[in-house]
Amino acid sequence: MAAAPEERLDVLNAAGEKTGVSKPRSEVHRDGDYHRAVHVWIYSESTGELLLQRRADCKDSWPGQWDISSAGHISAGDSSLFSAQRELEEELGIKLPVDAFELLFVFLQECVINNGTYTNNEYNDVYLVTTLTPIPLEAFTLQESEVSAVRYMRCDEYKSCLAKESEEYVPYDVNGKYGQLFNIIEERYKDNTQSRSLTLQKQINRYAPIHLEPDLTTLSEGDREALGYILKAAIVIDDIFYEQVWNSNRMLRDWLKGHSESSALDKLKWAYYSINKSPWSCLDENKAFLSTADSAVKLLTDATKPVSGWKGVEYRAAFPLDKPPGANFYPPDMDKMEFELWKSSLSDKEQKDATGFFTIIKRLDSLSSPSLTQSDGSDQIKTADDLFIVPYSKEYISSLEKAAELLEKASACSDSPSLKTLLRTKANAFLSNDYYESDIAWMELDSNLDVTIGPYETYEDGLFSYKATFEAFIGIRDNTATSQVKLFGDQLQDLERNLPMDNVFKSDSVSAAPIRVINLLYNSGDVKGPQTIAFNLPNDERIVNERGTSMVMLKNISEAKFKHILKPIADACIREEQKEYVDFEPYYTHIVCHECCHGIGPHSITLPCGKKSTVRLELQEFHSALEEAKADIVGLWALNFLIKKGLLPKSLSQSMYVSFLAGCFRSIRFGLEEAHGKGQALQFNWLYDKGAFVLHSDGKFSVDFTKVEDAVESLSREILTIQAKGNKPSAQSLLQSRATLTQPLRLALEKIEHMQVPVDIAPNFGTANKLLGKV
Repeated sequence: MAAAPEERLDVLNAAGEKTGVSKPRSEVHRDGDYHRAVHVWIYSESTGELLLQRRADCKDSWPGQWDISSAGHISAGDSSLFSAQRELEEELGIKLPVDAFELLFVFLQECVINNGTYTNNEYNDVYLVTTLTPIPLEAFTLQESEVSAVRYMRCDEYKSCLAKESEEYVPYDVNGKYGQLFNIIEERYKDNTQSRSLTLQKQINRYAPIHLEPDLTTLSEGDREALGYILKAAIVIDDIFYEQVWNSNRMLRDWLKGHSESSALDKLKWAYYSINKSPWSCLDENKAFLSTADSAVKLLTDATKPVSGWKGVEYRAAFPLDKPPGANFYPPDMDKMEFELWKSSLSDKEQKDATGFFTIIKRLDSLSSPSLTQSDGSDQIKTADDLFIVPYSKEYISSLEKAAELLEKASACSDSPSLKTLLRTKANAFLSNDYYESDIAWMELDSNLDVTIGPYETYEDGLFSYKATFEAFIGIRDNTATSQVKLFGDQLQDLERNLPMDNVFKSDSVSAAPIRVINLLYNSGDVKGPQTIAFNLPNDERIVNERGTSMVMLKNISEAKFKHILKPIADACIREEQKEYVDFEPYYTHIVCHECCHGIGPHSITLPCGKKSTVRLELQEFHSALEEAKADIVGLWALNFLIKKGLLPKSLSQSMYVSFLAGCFRSIRFGLEEAHGKGQALQFNWLYDKGAFVLHSDGKFSVDFTKVEDAVESLSREILTIQAKGNKPSAQSLLQSRATLTQPLRLALEKIEHMQVPVDIAPNFGTANKLLGKV
C-alpha cells in the first residue's frame, strides 16, 4: 500500500498573511516557514480543570510531554474552525459543532528544538471549549499515533508547573501572551456578582427611558388593521437581525430572557443585552459585557462514545471576546485577504453577488462533519476556494416567508394605495431577493402610516461594509412638519452644483429627495444601542443614480434626545455667552440637512484608471464613517449656503454651529468603533485644529465664528475629494489621524460623565405593545 501523501501547509509571511505558497509539513519546519495551527482547550466549569493530553512518544516535537487538550496544523486550504473540529475528533474522538469553540486569542510561537533541526514559527488560533462538568476519561477515543493518555488538571496547578518550566509539560510562557488563557478563565469565574451588578446598572443608566405613544387618530380603519400585521412582521425582522449579528445570538437571547428572573444579576444581564441586541456593548467600543460563562447550555448525547450513566457533553454555546468584524455574513475565521483572493477567481456576475447587499458568504466545510472520510470510505476532496455565496432569500427563508405572509395580509387590509404597493412588493422581495421594485415603492410611499422594512444599512459588516442588515421603522406621518422641510429636497441639485470639490466630480442629475417626517411608533432589527433619529435610503447605487434617495425624520426621537441629552451637554461644555444658541430648531434643521447630504456628492465614480465603481466598494470598511462625516460637515456647509441664498433665516447662522459643537460631544460618546462616533471625532478634531472650536481655561468650549466657515468648507472638500477618487489609503489616513480621542475631547467627555448626562435614550413602545397584545 502506498504511503499517504505528506500534509501540506500554507506558508505565511511574518505578519501571518498567506503567501499563496504551500509546502510539505517537514519542509516547513526544516525551513522555518511561518504557518498556522490550532490549539483547543477543554475546560470544566464545575471543577475548574483543563483537559491535558500526553503526546505520543513517537512525535517529532515534545514527545511524551503533557500538552494542550488537542492541537494540530491547519492544512493547506482548510479553515481554522474546521481544523479545530477535526483535531478534536481525530485525537480524542469528540465531535462538537462550531458554536462550542470560542476563539480566545492568536499566539505566535517561535522556537527551535531537536538540536536545530526543527524550527517552529507558528501562528496558533487558541480556542476554548467550556463544558459544565468533566467529560469521563472513558468517553475519549485516543489516536495512538498522537496521544498516549489524557487527564484533567486544575488551572492553577497547571499554570504553576508551566511557570516552573517542568520538563513533564510542553513549555508555554505563562508570563507572556499565552498567560491570557489563565487570566481569562480566572477573571471569568471569580465571585464578582456585586461588582458586575454595579457595572451593568451603570451601563444601563446611560440610557434615559422614554415612552413613545404617538397619536393614531389620522389612520384609517383599514390601515389600523394593517398595522397589527406590520408590527408582527417587524418582530420577525428582529429575529433575522439577531442572527445576522452572530451565529448563536438568538440562542443567547432566548437563554438570557428565560433566566432573567433567576437573580438580580441575571435581570441586569437581560436588560443590557436587550439594549445592545448582542453581548457586546455599543457604547464601549463593542467590548463584551458578557462571557461564554453567561451563555446558553447545550447537550450533545452523541459527541463521544457512550458511557454508562452519563448523559453526554453539556457545553456552553461560545462567543468571542471580540465582536466578529464580519458579523455573521462571513465565516468567522475568514480574513480580508482570503476573501479578495477568492473573489478574484470569480466571474463578474459572481463578484457582484459576492460583494452585494443581500448575500452571505459561507464555507463548504461548514456544511459537513469535520470527519475526514465520507460514509463510503472515500476521502473528502477539499479545495482552497471553499467559499460560496448564499442569497438572503435562502439563508433566512423560514423567517422571510413568515414576514412576507404577514405583509401580504397587511397589504390586503390597507386603504392606502401606495402603502398596499409597498407591502406587496416588499413581500415579493423577501422571497425573490430582488429589492429594486420595493425600494422604488418605498420612495413613493404617501401614507399616514409610514413603514420602512427590509435590509438596508451596512454598519454591521466591519470587514467591507457590503452586507445589509434587516430593520423596521413604523411611524405616523407628521404632515405639517413634512411640508416644512420640503425646501431641502427641492435644493439638492443646486447644492450639488456648488459643492466644494472639483466640477469634474459633480453630478448633473441629482433628484430632489422627498422628506417624510414621522413620529416613531415601533422599531426593530438593526436599531441597537443609540437610537436612530433619521435615515436616508435606499443605499442601492442604481436607485441613487436613477431616482436619488428619500429621507425619513423621526421627530419625537429627535425631541427626546435634545431634551434629555443635548441640553444637559450644552450646560456642561458650552461657554455661557454661547449657550443660548443651542436650540432645537438648528439642531433639528441640521439633522434634516445631514440626511439630504447623503444624497449628494460622489456615489458612483470613475477611478483614475477609467474603471467604473462606487465609493462604497472602493473605501470598504472606511466608507460608513467617512460617509457619516460627509453628511454632517457638508450639511453644515449646505445650511450656510442656503442662508446666504435667503432660503433660511440668518438667525441660524451662529446657532447651527454652536448646536453642532454640542452635538459633537453627544455622538462621540457612542464610541469610536461606531461610524457616527468616529465620523464626529474626525470633524471635531479638524475644526478644533483649524481654530474654529476653542477650548477655554474654564474647560468649556465656544465657536470662533470668524474661522468656522472656512474650516467647514476645507473638511468638506477633503472628504468629497477622497470619495470622488475612491482613495482608500487617504480615507484610512484621514480617519486614523483625526478620528481619535484627543485631550480636548477627553476633557469634555469627563465633564459630561461627571454630570451623569445620559448617552442616549431607550424607548418603550407603549402604543405598539398595546396593539401587539390585541393582535
